[in-house]
Amino acid sequence: MTSLELNKLIHEPSRLKIIVQLYAVERTDFLYLKRQLGLTWGNLSVHLSKLEKAGYIEIKKSIVNKKTHTSVHLTSSGRITFEEYRKSLKRVLGET
Repeated sequence: MTSLELNKLIHEPSRLKIIVQLYAVERTDFLYLKRQLGLTWGNLSVHLSKLEKAGYIEIKKSIVNKKTHTSVHLTSSGRITFEEYRKSLKRVLGET
């Protein structure tokens, strides 16, 4: 990636919001993200799947009080990638 290129997977607005939320907290659940971001179940699920496939997040499902509970957290790779994205964004903005 050149200094003026941004990670396109993270740069998409909904995925960027997800990454920022997860960067701020250690772990959260699907319902919290849905409420915070105002995304539909399906839309959030698609974005999370793309981030998981890239290795940026990890999704864990468990049963809590007989209900499925989905927790999400940023992987160390995701954290590093986001920090690199932030640096790239600062360079892009500094060069405009």
